Amino acid sequence: MDLIQMTRELGKAIQATEEYKKMQEVQAACDADSALQDGIGEFNLVRMQLTAETQKPEKDEALITELNGKLQSVYTAVMGNENMMAYNIAKQDLDAMMQKVQGLLTLCLNGEDPDTCEVPEGGCSGSCSSCSGCH
Repeated sequence: MDLIQMTRELGKAIQATEEYKKMQEVQAACDADSALQDGIGEFNLVRMQLTAETQKPEKDEALITELNGKLQSVYTAVMGNENMMAYNIAKQDLDAMMQKVQGLLTLCLNGEDPDTCEVPEGGCSGSCSSCSGCH
């Protein structure tokens, strides 16, 4: 089996994980949640209004303050939505799994034994070249 075919098999294995399946499930729930989608749309609209106002040569500071407050309020509502909270948890779980996979690949690329190398807790890949620092 060549490397590309093995990569395709890895992709299939990833799609068979509970983390991936959960992510697909909560993504569909978010897409179907009209209140959440309306909130995201409103957030984007207010953000565009705020950006436009802050780029004007003569800014209306009162309007900027009002839009900032509205943006924070809409953001809080969106992030407090049950489906959005489930999405964030599922995304963290999927990201953690993928970081482990990528860490293992990095260890192997650095010459570690693929059969015995382990990604340390905390997600360190063993490669300092791509690291922004511990903790």
